[in-house]
Amino acid sequence: MGWELKTLSRGDEAKLEEFLAPRASDSMFLRSNARAAGLVDRGNPFEGTYVAAIEDGAVTAVAAHFWNGMLILQAPAPETLEPVARAAVARSGRELKGLTGPWAQVEATRRALGLAGREASLDSREELFSVDLADLRVPSPLSSGRVECRPPRGEELELAARWRMAFSVEALGRPDGEEALAAARSDIARLRDLGSQWILLDEGRPVAYSAFNARLPDVVQIGGVWTPPELRGRGYARAVVAGSLLEARRGGAARAILFTGVENVAASRAYEALGFRVVGDYGLVIFR
Repeated sequence: MGWELKTLSRGDEAKLEEFLAPRASDSMFLRSNARAAGLVDRGNPFEGTYVAAIEDGAVTAVAAHFWNGMLILQAPAPETLEPVARAAVARSGRELKGLTGPWAQVEATRRALGLAGREASLDSREELFSVDLADLRVPSPLSSGRVECRPPRGEELELAARWRMAFSVEALGRPDGEEALAAARSDIARLRDLGSQWILLDEGRPVAYSAFNARLPDVVQIGGVWTPPELRGRGYARAVVAGSLLEARRGGAARAILFTGVENVAASRAYEALGFRVVGDYGLVIFR
């Protein structure tokens, strides 16, 4: 074996970034979390235990087991996938609650760790989309000013929390209830502090929500897009996503990515209308 396993720590940031940067489309969570919280794992938000395969001083694979129980994978070589995944879970000392990363890697890791039969609330193969923000197609209701996109404020923050909870129940299969609402409120407060969430208003009425679930200076990753069921089919999701991306572009970002389930044809068409194109696939598994 020409590589060895190493738990990454302070001083390894540049080595990790060198490996992840060429894989920007499907490594946003790893890159964004490492920049936000570093490589030391105390169990705080965004922190995780990063285990890498090192060959000739360079990272060739990495798996990170994060504060929320999610194991995130970026291990292109099959011979390193199982070792880094297994070591990250073992060394973190926390429960494995889900997997995400390139689809083939997620599936291979489930089999290698004996998790193929474990019940999941979400088991989704997702299409990975990307757009150069210079090519963003802005919906006319937004460009004309008929609808407004801005960060939520005041009482809108509670509405955003309830919408975020509804998204997690519908899209991620998480259970409804007070615990889910408390988690959503915590997410909304964190996103407010980061300046990474938006609502769309039509004649002053909030009608849709979007956020960035990972963010770097040059690229953002969209997540949590939500329109109440009774307001769907009116182009609100397209407009709120476009509004958030216009703000990101003004801040210097050049590209955006997102992923959505292959069966979600309506969402895929909405994103394609903004200029997004499929660049790969992604796996998202959340265990019960």
